[in-house]
Order: sequence, then C-alpha cells, then structure tokens
Amino acid sequence: MNSLRHFIEWHLFGVCTYIGEKMGIATGTIRKYFIYISLMTMGSPVVFYFFIAFWMNVKAYILNARRNPLKYL
Repeated sequence: MNSLRHFIEWHLFGVCTYIGEKMGIATGTIRKYFIYISLMTMGSPVVFYFFIAFWMNVKAYILNARRNPLKYL
C-alpha cells in the first residue's frame, strides 16, 4: 500500500507533497485544504496547481542538466 501511495504522490505531479516537505506541514492536510478551497471557489486553485506542477518539471530538467529550456530564448 505504501508503494502505491508513493507512486501516486511523486509521479502524479507531487505538488502537495513538495509543498508539504518545504513548509513542514503534513501532506494530507495540504491535500484536504486544497480540495476544500477548490470546491468553495469552483476549481480556480487548479490553475495554480498546474502552474506549480509545470514549474517543478522545468526545475527538474534544469537541475538534471538534461536540457535548459531557457537557453534557447
């Protein structure tokens, strides 16, 4: 069960896990509040979630030195 949870947390963007580790807050708490806020505001935090997921992906490319997307701008 833990391996399934780990796979879901890190391979499906992992935004809540990343925020929880950086801020020292339980991941479950962040997910719960994200769901509550999304329901109250009719899904507008989803845009913020996808922006963070995109930024984490770009950061991973830069840190792994696979490709620098800013190099060609």
